[in-house]
Amino acid sequence: MKHYIDVQLKPDEEMRENVLLNKVYTKLHKALCTMKATDIGVSFPQYHVKLGDVIRIHGSDDKLAELQAMNWLGGLAGYCGVGDVSPIPTQAKFRTVSRIQSNMTESKSRRLIKRGSLPPEDAKQYKAKMFSKGLDNPYLELESGSNGHKHRRYIQLGELLDNPVAGEFDQFGLSKVATVPWFE
Repeated sequence: MKHYIDVQLKPDEEMRENVLLNKVYTKLHKALCTMKATDIGVSFPQYHVKLGDVIRIHGSDDKLAELQAMNWLGGLAGYCGVGDVSPIPTQAKFRTVSRIQSNMTESKSRRLIKRGSLPPEDAKQYKAKMFSKGLDNPYLELESGSNGHKHRRYIQLGELLDNPVAGEFDQFGLSKVATVPWFE
């Protein structure tokens, strides 16, 4: 990963930042699926309490040029400023940007009750524990293209490293193993 593209969101009264972020990320996911890309990673350089208004896409200059040629933003292009393919700064650190999931969910409690692993009288305790251990990470709210259901994809940053770790990314540009360059 020697190059990147910054996508700067430009929300307005018609399109709030979080809604725009979700829509742009969904379009990026569809483009990565079309490309069958496992060598393009994503980061959020303004990640703090929320993900911020910049999506940084990392990859080789050829792959990023291929992505740009797809016109993947479509009608959302007017709501975004897309930078040129640029080289990664030499002082960059590296980190994973991955999905994190709660291991306690409402649907899991229903399955546990149904198969008898969780007695109905313990369900209240399970739910209380589930809410106390909820995730407070920033998230994307994405809509499934196949069934229209919305789901949250919580994002977690790994520790900063001095050297990159090679690996594959999923078609959301995330990986628990492979790192992306991290810089302001």
